Amino acid sequence: MALDLARIRTDVPSAERRCYLHNAGAGLMPRQVVETMKAHLDIEAEIGGYAAAEQETARLDGVYGSVARLLNAAPDEIGLMENATVAWQMAFYGLKFTAGDRILTCEAEYGANYVAYLQMARRTGLVIDVIPSDETGEIDLAALERMIDARVKLISITWVPTNGGLANPAAAVGRIARTHGVPYLLDACQAVGQMPVDVEAIGCDMLSATGRKFLRGPRGTGFLYVRRAFLKGLEPPMVDHFSAVWVARDRYQLRDDARRFETWENNYAARAGLGVAVDYALDIGLDAIEARCRLLSGRLRNGLSTLAGVTARDLGRSPSAIVSFTVEGLDASAVVAAAGEAGITIGASNPSSTRIDAEARHLPPLVRASPHYYNTEGEVDRLLDLCAALTRA
Repeated sequence: MALDLARIRTDVPSAERRCYLHNAGAGLMPRQVVETMKAHLDIEAEIGGYAAAEQETARLDGVYGSVARLLNAAPDEIGLMENATVAWQMAFYGLKFTAGDRILTCEAEYGANYVAYLQMARRTGLVIDVIPSDETGEIDLAALERMIDARVKLISITWVPTNGGLANPAAAVGRIARTHGVPYLLDACQAVGQMPVDVEAIGCDMLSATGRKFLRGPRGTGFLYVRRAFLKGLEPPMVDHFSAVWVARDRYQLRDDARRFETWENNYAARAGLGVAVDYALDIGLDAIEARCRLLSGRLRNGLSTLAGVTARDLGRSPSAIVSFTVEGLDASAVVAAAGEAGITIGASNPSSTRIDAEARHLPPLVRASPHYYNTEGEVDRLLDLCAALTRA
């Protein structure tokens, strides 16, 4: 189904004032998201935060159902968090490791996750093993299969890395994990909102994501999916009296749903906005969103490939909407600054964010452009024209 781009762009108040191609950092929120958050804050200002939460209970509880529909999960498998990092940490640090246990991860693993592996290795003596990439840059599935033994206690990968355009074969990894009975944690931070995400098809036990990127929700929102059958054996690293009921002086009882990973206090206005952002994406359709993202990012990649002095740095058989490149003679920050002066918002990715991949490919800081479905072909072409001008300067 074709997108109604004109209608969609009326929901992006700044669309006609700026060329925004930085959705891998933070997508532009639809006006409906902003209006919902402002409305909730107005209620809080009028009757107080407690009464506002009680008055808006149906709306706020409905966010669990919205996220569940987005992921093809059940509402009781969803925990709502203040960001994707906390969501990922609650899952990872809820696992139990001992000396000699192995974690398998990918070459393009995100820095925030990898430092957590290093900390756990220091604490417990576990071993971090990196799955090789194949000739396309994706996880080598045959190598993954060969690496699994009785010591492997977790497969933990990033689906769509922060740089390189890569989209790892998440579902194929899930099939291997299920076959061998190995827990599988998937960082879907850059995937959610730009492509369909079906946890049943993927086969992951845990999945973390943010609201602020391609989902176009507010900052300070994220969520964690934990498969119901896996939930019972996973205890949060920290609890309060929301996640665990104090049933006796010497005893607590964890909640029986994924809200055991939440705490009592949260930002209700942001939560309401997240629900609207999810519903907005579902109303458009993730298949249509993915098709549009692929069209625009493909146009950008193809255009960059024709420019002398520009080097594309993307990997994978079916690249995502994150387009990474370098411009000869200019560091990434200079390209980002030149784009800003021209009214184009893009970003950069530093090697420390994906150190293993960056070192293997000898990558400098990369320019990162990430078009989304509300962008136009003309906006992509503006960036191409800028890059062409930079190469001639």
